[in-house]
Amino acid sequence: MNDRIREILSWYASENPGVRTNLARMLNHGRLAGTGKMVILPVDQGFEHGPARSFAPNPAGYDPRYHFQLAIEAGCNAYAAPLGFLEAGASEFAGDIPLILKCNNHDILNDERDPISAVTAGVEDALRLGCVAIGFTIYPGSSERTIMYEQLRELAREAKDAGLAVVVWSYPRGSALSKEGETALDVVTYAAQIAAQLGADIIKVKLPSAKIELPEAQKVYQKYEIPTETLAERVQHVIQSSFDGRRIVIFSGGAAASDEQVFNEVRGIRDGGGFGSIMGRNSFQRKKEDALKFLGTIMGIYEGSVK
Repeated sequence: MNDRIREILSWYASENPGVRTNLARMLNHGRLAGTGKMVILPVDQGFEHGPARSFAPNPAGYDPRYHFQLAIEAGCNAYAAPLGFLEAGASEFAGDIPLILKCNNHDILNDERDPISAVTAGVEDALRLGCVAIGFTIYPGSSERTIMYEQLRELAREAKDAGLAVVVWSYPRGSALSKEGETALDVVTYAAQIAAQLGADIIKVKLPSAKIELPEAQKVYQKYEIPTETLAERVQHVIQSSFDGRRIVIFSGGAAASDEQVFNEVRGIRDGGGFGSIMGRNSFQRKKEDALKFLGTIMGIYEGSVK
């Protein structure tokens, strides 16, 4: 294990050896092994958005095994999915890639202004499937947020007792926020801080815009002249807000976008000190050959072989 990975693991001194070992497994796996950077393939969109919206652009994705294959061939650090998708391939691909079990999920069949996800899997499932971590989504800003915080803390305690790492999707959403406010810089940094305070080992947030949503926050950003102009500056502020860089923070790839836009965003994450990307629809909705090239370029940007 190299010095960079040892440094990152030193930030998690309060965790037991099992958790630290599983963090190391992700950090030392795939093309970016040993760099301290991560690219994770998440495929929870079938549950979150519906099968046709998720897989019709590339029908191979209807088969759960396809996503295991894509993550392995691309050299991703890990693959994250809900219970059913992992059960459909965990035995066939056992040991080939670190797995993250997404333990709560939310559908869009009911239009909710204040969403809450259902707990759909647990620590026993993660252990049975050979996972290195559990994943959990919280929606800061939802009127249901306190229930999710309490669910996360209980599940995180159980997971860590079993030696599993905890990955938190922290997505601000709810009737108290404007649509643009969901990715406002002050809101995203707040969401990252909440996830860290709730015990997340790895935090997943969306890329922040330069917008400041909350009036009281606006006063502080102006008074202390916090840089917000460039994406790299905003990413750096998110990292700073996550225990001054002592927690792994990765950024969502979001909805489908042009390749150059995604690559420029990855450069902003890299230049701002971000730890990597979790890239779903922008990768698995492509034909495999194109997806491998796409993910390869992203990893190349993080490792320095692509400008």
